[in-house]
Amino acid sequence: MLHNLELNVSEPQMHNNLEKILLGLQQPEKRFDTEFTYDENGSQIYAQICKLPEYYPARQEMAILEQYIDEIVSLVGENCLLIEYGSGSSEKTCILLDRLPQISGYIPIDISKKYLIDSASKIAANYPNLEVLPVCANYHDYFELPLPTKLVKSRLAFISGITIGNEHQPQLITLLNKIKQTCSDNGAMLVSVDLKKDLEVLNAAYNDSAGLSEAIALNFLRRMNREFNADFKINQFQYKGIYNEQLGRIEMKLVSLDKQTVHVGNHCLEFKVGEPISLAYSYKYTLNEFANLAAQAGWEVKQVWTDAEELFSIQYLTVASSVYT
Repeated sequence: MLHNLELNVSEPQMHNNLEKILLGLQQPEKRFDTEFTYDENGSQIYAQICKLPEYYPARQEMAILEQYIDEIVSLVGENCLLIEYGSGSSEKTCILLDRLPQISGYIPIDISKKYLIDSASKIAANYPNLEVLPVCANYHDYFELPLPTKLVKSRLAFISGITIGNEHQPQLITLLNKIKQTCSDNGAMLVSVDLKKDLEVLNAAYNDSAGLSEAIALNFLRRMNREFNADFKINQFQYKGIYNEQLGRIEMKLVSLDKQTVHVGNHCLEFKVGEPISLAYSYKYTLNEFANLAAQAGWEVKQVWTDAEELFSIQYLTVASSVYT
């Protein structure tokens, strides 16, 4: 174990996972919770998706970070504790770690334990003077936040990729409020927000020619069969990524190709032909729409950076002064 690495585990129990999954699958409109995408295999597939030319979020986000990193770190200041929600590979985080002045520590939070340990170990090895305190947890749940030994003057929450877009708006406000409480009155948040754009660009990104969007969707079913004694027939489900313009979101689904019965442990699930399982949503926002949502959770947008085509944005928010006055 590296001297500057300390793992903190707050994993949900397996039976609690199964109860949550069955609750979703027994609804009139069947659904899986997005968090079950990111086991080790799902995380690896998503890392591959981020490298696809048609998947603009990863490409544009990296370009924005690299172009505006000086402006970003000038807002953060010294002795900052960096807390990353849904850290994944932490690849983009290195751009911040390379430039943040006298950073006090780094807390990556992710639900996939092995993937988190691997990525956190690489960070700890590459930054030997940085205290790395990974937390394996669902960041919606309550858990104790570890603290570094160095002085902390402020906390910066970092939420990259399309993480924010996966949240329904009431849940997003709840999450942003929870992060506000974690960061306290002098805290800030650096968050990536996907913007509304042409339908053609969205369809290409979420229905990629390499079939990786379908692969990560089918990983749900393979995981069910492997971990929860289910008997999903993988070839009897088809992936679809559809943009709902009225609600401003991509809807990712698995559609049953036949009338069938699926067993999950001792439970039976009936599927009609064409019946979908909702896997995830990815909301897209205008700048004003997101600013209004953030304000409902006590945040104020201070700075916005976008790419030249305005496909994607990175935003710097601070806790609104009225919250603590």
